[in-house]
Amino acid sequence: MTENVVPLHKTTNPPATDTAAVTRLTVVADAPPARPVPLWVRSGRAVRTAVTHERTTTAVRAVARHGLYTFNGGRIVARRAWDGRTGARYERMLRAAEAAGNYEVAQEWEERLQRFRDARHRRRMDLLHSPVDAAKGIAVGTGMGIGVLVALGIVMAINTGHAGDVITPLSATIDFIALLIRIVQVVWGPAVTIGPFLALLALWAVGRQQQAAPNWALPANVRNGEGEPITPSIVVKALRDLGVPALARAIKEMGDAGASMLGPIRIAGCGVEVDVTLPSGVSTIEVQNRRRKLAENLTRHEHEVFITLPTAARTVRLWIADSGALDEPIGPSPLVTDETMTADYAKGRAPWGQDLRGDAAALSLYQRHLLITGLSNQGKTAALRALALWLALDRTVEFRVADLKGAGDWAMFDGLATVLIQGPTDEHVVQATEMVEGGVAEMERRLQAPPGTAFPPLIVLVDEAQVAFMCPLADEDKRPYGGSKATSRYFMAARKIHNQGRAVNVLLWQGTQDPTDQNLPKLVREGAHTRASLALGTESQARMALGDKAVDGGAAPNLLRPGLDKGTVVVASDGIEIPAGQSSITVRTHYIDTEIATEVAERAKRLRDGVTTLRVIEHGEERDPLADIAAVFGDAPRLVTQDVLKRLTALNEDAYGRWTFTDLRRVLDGTGAEPYKSDGRMVVAHDRVTRALTNRDADGSASAD
Repeated sequence: MTENVVPLHKTTNPPATDTAAVTRLTVVADAPPARPVPLWVRSGRAVRTAVTHERTTTAVRAVARHGLYTFNGGRIVARRAWDGRTGARYERMLRAAEAAGNYEVAQEWEERLQRFRDARHRRRMDLLHSPVDAAKGIAVGTGMGIGVLVALGIVMAINTGHAGDVITPLSATIDFIALLIRIVQVVWGPAVTIGPFLALLALWAVGRQQQAAPNWALPANVRNGEGEPITPSIVVKALRDLGVPALARAIKEMGDAGASMLGPIRIAGCGVEVDVTLPSGVSTIEVQNRRRKLAENLTRHEHEVFITLPTAARTVRLWIADSGALDEPIGPSPLVTDETMTADYAKGRAPWGQDLRGDAAALSLYQRHLLITGLSNQGKTAALRALALWLALDRTVEFRVADLKGAGDWAMFDGLATVLIQGPTDEHVVQATEMVEGGVAEMERRLQAPPGTAFPPLIVLVDEAQVAFMCPLADEDKRPYGGSKATSRYFMAARKIHNQGRAVNVLLWQGTQDPTDQNLPKLVREGAHTRASLALGTESQARMALGDKAVDGGAAPNLLRPGLDKGTVVVASDGIEIPAGQSSITVRTHYIDTEIATEVAERAKRLRDGVTTLRVIEHGEERDPLADIAAVFGDAPRLVTQDVLKRLTALNEDAYGRWTFTDLRRVLDGTGAEPYKSDGRMVVAHDRVTRALTNRDADGSASAD
């Protein structure tokens, strides 16, 4: 019986147990046979793979690079030889000086060129006579040499008694010359063969040293340019490619002497600094507006290049950081490392940080209102607190602090400040406003004192001041606490201190976020002598923070990197040393965390007799003057009457703001704690007041009004 064979391309009834397998077999069998790939397609793919392979491209770049090193090295050597033999170098310098409009330098280069041509003419004239002179010299020298050798032979013959020794020196000299000729004959062949290769190697070395190859052919680490040192040619190329047509044309006319625009490249901290004198027709603002492109041309990030304007006209000063240097932290504050440090309000300077050159940046706080602003979480409070901590080491300085954030950033001033308000609510704004108004009252009292009276410094400090300006509350007379109108209590108190407080050492320090005309009125921000800004969002905010003059002079806190440049401030103040011709300086402030700040504050407290800190300002309550007098002493054994009055005013402005010495004496008379004179000053003793208070309470007597 014949066996039935079923073709694979036809369907059959497969066993129920293998349905899926047969289905797959059927689909494959019914598919048309694959067409073979043509040989030329496979060959093309292989060629493309081989050409685009990383090893191939690396090899091609290497061959091109080293070949161009040799070729361009020859060009460089030829150019150097041509410059050495001709006046081409002087002519380039002359054209560059003329293009830059520096005609005095151009005249000097023209004189140098003329001197070079005169010297070259004399050398050429000397060459006309040199063959005859050389022939005469050779003849005379040869004759003298032979005579010396014969004389030496005669001496030898007399000594030895052999007449043949007369020609021995002459014969030895001839043999030596013959030996030299044989050596040259032996070496000449290999030298002729190897010499060209040595010459090519020398040209290759010159080209490699100058990186004389296109950028695409250079190694990856060189093409990246990260951390590439700044040289005159790099700066000139960066300026040429800046996109300023007049600048590019001027550099092109200067030829290779474009570096004549540059002053010396000086090491400045963690970078370099160079002054660039721009050619005629190029404005400094055109370079300032292209900061990012200039930084990229210099293989730097935008934040690593700063452009300022020195005193010289038509000149920009470039500070170019070492790649990545600004991301490295600076050292700790001297407040932390030197536990013996003290402060001097009048003559000292607060160690705030380092400038971009790595030099210490110190700020004078003497009779200067202060404003520091920036975006949220950029280190504003830490920068402001560092100044206050240093000044707290001067025991004569009084602080009244309002922290309208209330996160505990100023908690270490408890026991150091006479007033400490911490909290973000409207009630805290009311208290802060009355604290500033208390500063106004103290200022007015000092202004009415006899001429020549010395006043200790009083720092009225408000952190997060924008909360006060934005407060919607109004008092019982419908006067708003916030705002920027003449009826605004906080605004007017700040203006009054700005207007007259400096003369009597009553100063207002404010820290604020994200400045606008609403949360930082113009009259208040312009009343600060020292204005500092951390990173901001826009140029308009930078102008609000620092003023138009600083921004027009190159200050750009809006170009700082939020989050990455924390603690970096741009400062406009006459209290800090700013390079000549600049209107601002960039400072990387020392960071002092809250724990270390507390330790510094404890050192400041130990310098003082003890300060009673009022944390909450009470309103409309009955006061016990004798008890309040006892409370303001703190740990001090005694206080001068003026300090007692001042501390009572800080304790409650409403009750004691207008007190005089007469009011104080009225309360203490008959208690046994009357003021008395010590070292020529009227003082009040703490133990006497405490004893009087104890006796009064024991007797059940009424409190004095």
